[in-house]
Amino acid sequence: MRAIALRSIDKPTKTAHVRCEIDDFEELCTMDDMTPTLGGPPAGPLDRRRTIGVDVGGVMVGGNAPVVVQSMTNTDTADVDATVAQVAALARAGSEIVRITVDRDEAAAAVPKVRERLDRLGVDVPLVGDFHYIGHKLLADHPGCAEALAKYRINPGNVGFKSKKDKQFGEIVEMAIRHDKPVRIGVNWGSLDQELLTKLMDANNELAEPKSARAVTREAIIQSALLSAELAEDIGLPRDHIILSAKVSNVQDLIAVYRDLSRRTDHCLHLGLTEAGMGSKGIVASSAAMGILLQEGIGDTIRVSLTPEPGGDRTREVQVAQELLQTMGFRQFLPVVAACPGCGRTTSTVFQELAEKIQNDIRENMPVWREKYPGVEQLNVAVMGCIVNGPGESKHADIGISLPGTGESPAAPIFIDGKKAATLRGPNIAADFQVMVTDYIEKRFGTGKVQNAAE
Repeated sequence: MRAIALRSIDKPTKTAHVRCEIDDFEELCTMDDMTPTLGGPPAGPLDRRRTIGVDVGGVMVGGNAPVVVQSMTNTDTADVDATVAQVAALARAGSEIVRITVDRDEAAAAVPKVRERLDRLGVDVPLVGDFHYIGHKLLADHPGCAEALAKYRINPGNVGFKSKKDKQFGEIVEMAIRHDKPVRIGVNWGSLDQELLTKLMDANNELAEPKSARAVTREAIIQSALLSAELAEDIGLPRDHIILSAKVSNVQDLIAVYRDLSRRTDHCLHLGLTEAGMGSKGIVASSAAMGILLQEGIGDTIRVSLTPEPGGDRTREVQVAQELLQTMGFRQFLPVVAACPGCGRTTSTVFQELAEKIQNDIRENMPVWREKYPGVEQLNVAVMGCIVNGPGESKHADIGISLPGTGESPAAPIFIDGKKAATLRGPNIAADFQVMVTDYIEKRFGTGKVQNAAE
């Protein structure tokens, strides 16, 4: 392959003539759009898909409401102390709805106690009961549980089998109607309605060009959700009391399922990659799948189903969900701390330690700061490690520091609202900057706040 040579540029018409020489092939290529188009396509997601809003214990999901973050406990619900502690921790971390397991009589009997204890602690997060197999019986036998829960989750794949399926599904729906509770019809491909799947597989086999088993399974997931929602409405559950989910554990399948489901219904949709996995694998998989769907305007509430490390913090899934929504620009939960990744210019770990400490302090203080400093979640802090991008990035932040890199002068300029405000020196640069961040928050967001001239 020989080089591509630029022959001439016709300035009056701004048309470029490029001679493309590839082996023995020559073609005169004319490009009329050499001048860059200012602006280009808008940066942002597609318009949000309009759904029917559902009130879950005072938290609106769908409609015009922002995308809601929810989570689930992994405690034995019958252990009231452990469940209350974990629900409270999840709520403090930012979970706006929390689901708990209701799998037996002891768990159902504990639900009103959990709700009462949370109320006494001032934790008003709505509780969702996760029911499988015997939910109809538990709700009937424990009316206190039915009343204390803000929503019921029904799995149509195991709510009942054969002749009992519709009957037991109907009993849960009737209980929801009686207590004026919404339901989530949560389909999961690990417990998919086998009768429906077999019916669709048999029909597919009769086609001249059968679809793949995977495609038929996706269709069965969607039909299970839609048929169940239709049955719930026929029984009398209002449309604004129904949320649908259709979870799988494969990223591409999840995207395909929700794209199709969103075209076929205006019901509120709960997103989640089931069995996402542990650590970085679960975070990446959930973010990849839900990030694409959210960008396409699909999804009203999300849950990141992370497998916690042994003894790990359950609130990690809430942090990941918040960071996903905030990174994509859908919600603002916490101040943003921008920090460079480090390179050979930043052999010191000071900037990494400072960025981590500021981020941890922000997360720990946010439950109090939300009340004390309205709007503080809009704050942008920059902690940079050298002169290359440090000053520029710091100027873009509300408050930023450009720490000295390897071989640089031991001075750290501070930028506030785009202007250089101070230069820190000495062994206490990190501690001094933290004080400045705290002072800035107080001045800008506190009761005696001073309005930013740029606002």
